Amino acid sequence: MKKSASASWSGGLKDGKGTVSTDTGVLRDAPYGFRSRFEDGPGTNPEELLGAAHAGCYTMALAAGLEQAGFAATRIDTKAVVTLDKEGDGFAITTVDLTNRTKAPGIDAATFDKIAKATKEACPVSKVLKAKITLDAQLEN
Repeated sequence: MKKSASASWSGGLKDGKGTVSTDTGVLRDAPYGFRSRFEDGPGTNPEELLGAAHAGCYTMALAAGLEQAGFAATRIDTKAVVTLDKEGDGFAITTVDLTNRTKAPGIDAATFDKIAKATKEACPVSKVLKAKITLDAQLEN
């Protein structure tokens, strides 16, 4: 299975503007720029989108882990806070803090804790944050 998204940008870093889109159309030309990333401007940004992806992935993976253990959650809420810090001459995502609240009848705290921690390591987005990154870059005229 392959899923894709795209981004387009015009202008310089601070005065430029961009859009991001997904093939499903859930995001279609969603605006982003310097202000939405580094200040408090309108639009989205890569860190916010990564946080949404991580929160969604973790939540689904936790539902699967609970189900495999014989439990059914009635509600799973996860928030991901992605921290972008200055490092040297650039920036780096230094932490992703996941906060989860789950309602699952019949499960004890120790069992839930074990499943929740295993899910943090097994969630595909958690794994990609540790993965090798490759690049196919081509200059077009």
